[in-house]
Amino acid sequence: MTSISASLLQQTPLLLVVEDSNEDFEALQRFLKRSSIPIFVQRCVNGEQALAFLYRTGSYINRESSPRPGLIVLDLNLPGTDGREVLRRIKLDDNLKRIPVVVFTTSNNPKDIEVCYQYGVNSYIVKPINFAQLKRDIQMLVEYWFEVTTLPDYLQD
Repeated sequence: MTSISASLLQQTPLLLVVEDSNEDFEALQRFLKRSSIPIFVQRCVNGEQALAFLYRTGSYINRESSPRPGLIVLDLNLPGTDGREVLRRIKLDDNLKRIPVVVFTTSNNPKDIEVCYQYGVNSYIVKPINFAQLKRDIQMLVEYWFEVTTLPDYLQD
């Protein structure tokens, strides 16, 4: 992602996608590009990278190129630090816990669902196998979080 000006970001939300699967990310990105809502997308492929982005460490130290996302879409099954731990750390941090997190995963395990809601996830979506359902779910997700919902201004963090 290139440097984004603060004024442009106030008009265009940033979506942080934490997804290690290229196939799943490309499908998500394809649907997002077709959306009528302009959205900047930042991808992290593992939990460590997502936490570095959110905590602005390592290569993400620059505030301009690492703005706060308006929404985080988080896969649970990540290499290294998994999505459960990323979610836990986000929701325990006073500077990050306001950011809505949607778990988007293949796991329909009741234990995973329960743990995520205990940690404070805003929504839990099981990735559908059916392509048409996947498209519908992504469209609904984008419309809900970026058209229906009013999100706070994260640029002051």
